[in-house]
Amino acid sequence: MPLDPIAKRLLELAAAAGGTPMHLQTPGEARAAMLVQTAALGPAEQVAKVEDLTATCSHCELPVRVYTPAGTGPLAGLVYFHGGGWVIGSIDTHDGLCRSIANAAGCVVISVEYRLAPEHPYPAAVDDAYAATCWVVENAATLNVDPARIAVGGDSAGGNLAAVTALVARDRGGPKLALQILLYPIADNDLNTSSYRDFAEGHLLTRDAMAWFFDHYVAEHAARGQPYVSPLRAESHRGLPPALIITAECDPLCDEGNAYARRLEAAGVPVKWSCYAGMIHGFIRRHKLLPAGRQALGEIAAAMKATGRR
Repeated sequence: MPLDPIAKRLLELAAAAGGTPMHLQTPGEARAAMLVQTAALGPAEQVAKVEDLTATCSHCELPVRVYTPAGTGPLAGLVYFHGGGWVIGSIDTHDGLCRSIANAAGCVVISVEYRLAPEHPYPAAVDDAYAATCWVVENAATLNVDPARIAVGGDSAGGNLAAVTALVARDRGGPKLALQILLYPIADNDLNTSSYRDFAEGHLLTRDAMAWFFDHYVAEHAARGQPYVSPLRAESHRGLPPALIITAECDPLCDEGNAYARRLEAAGVPVKWSCYAGMIHGFIRRHKLLPAGRQALGEIAAAMKATGRR
C-alpha cells in the first residue's frame, strides 16, 4: 500500500528541511536534533498530576516522570521506555506521548530515563529497565498503582526494552506483569529483512541509522544475537505476559515486529497485533498530526483498560 498522504507530506517537509543524516552525527548532535523535532509536535496535553521522581535501584538512581490522570485509584500502571535507538531520546522527547496515554487509558504512566549508549552500552539500558519496573512494583501503593495491573511498554528501542524486561522478569521469577505494549519494537538485529530493504531510506528511520544505533549500543556483533538484545531470538517465548504489538507498514522494523507477534502467538501468549497500512516509524508519537496515530493511541488505551478484566 502507498504511503499515507499525511505521512508522505511530513516526510517531504523533513526532506526539504535538510540537515545532516543521523548516522553522520555525533550522539550529542542527534540528541539535540530530536529535541528540536519534538517541539514541532505541538503542545502536550494537561494531566491531573505530573511528578519528577527518582527510582532508587540497587545499581543506580534513575529519574522517572510519573503521570497520574484524574480519577480514583489504585489505577493500572504503565512503565514506559522511550524510543531513540538506545542512544537518543529522553523522558522529555516522549513527554507528550506519555501524557496522552495517561489521559486516554486512565492509567498511571511512569516514564523511565534509562542510561544511554555509547556512554552506557548494553546491558545498562536493560538493567535500568528491569530495575525501574521492580521499583514501580515495590512502590505501587505510593504511586496509586494496582500491583496486579502493571504493564511495560515502549516504542522502537523502548519497545525492545519492554519486550526484554518481560523476558527478564520471566527468567528471574518476577515481577509478574499484566501486559507488554510494543510499539514498532526493535526485535532483532537483522538489517536485511524485506522491510529493511524496501524502506532503507526516505521513510524517517533509515537502515544506516539503525546500523549506527547498534554500533553504539552493542559494538560486538556476536553479542547482538543475545535474546536480551534481540528478543526474537529467545529460545522460548512461553510464559510471557499478554502483548499488544503495533507496527507500521512503511518502516524498516515492520517485519521483525510482525515476526515477534507471530512468535508470541506460537508460544501460546495472547497477542493483539495491528500493522498500520501506509504508516511510518514513529507515527504514534505524531498522533496529533496523523489520524492513524490517534487510532493506535485508542488501541493502547483499550489494552490498558482491559488489564483489569483478564
